[in-house]
Amino acid sequence: MSGISPEEIISLCQTPEPATKDFMFQQTMYRIKDPRKSIPFYTGVLGMTLLKQLHFPEMKFSLFFMGYENPADIPQDETARSAWAMTRKATLELTYNWGTETDDSCYHNGNSDPRGFGHIGILVPDVEAACARFEQHGVKFVKKPQDGKMKGLAFIQDPDGYWIEIFTANVV
Repeated sequence: MSGISPEEIISLCQTPEPATKDFMFQQTMYRIKDPRKSIPFYTGVLGMTLLKQLHFPEMKFSLFFMGYENPADIPQDETARSAWAMTRKATLELTYNWGTETDDSCYHNGNSDPRGFGHIGILVPDVEAACARFEQHGVKFVKKPQDGKMKGLAFIQDPDGYWIEIFTANVV
């Protein structure tokens, strides 16, 4: 193996300090150009739920927190809903800067030079069935399950071109 060995990786790991025991990965933020495209994609195509939305008119942006939660669990009281939404694991924060839907700019997805951010991953029970459904919804594919060297997983793109890996627990 070239690069870095599994043993070296293990030697680099540190024991978490007690002060971090209540830390939790809570969100990844994407900038989106048009919520009229992104919100239907994340809710209707990927099956996420809108957990909370926040609007900042003075700064001309909005935030939409998305996640895989049961809508019946969302508190109706807005203060309770805010606290609840910020304690969900692995949410997606879609950030909409007002007016970007009509300009010519686009966001860099990190998968071309200069490379950086790569993708998020969505665990599904059946990759082939999920991909057949995505095709029915007109989703753009980067890689279909039967393509490339890594079989059984797919990559799709959201309306802004961000990559989303589609996989099952038995891929690796």
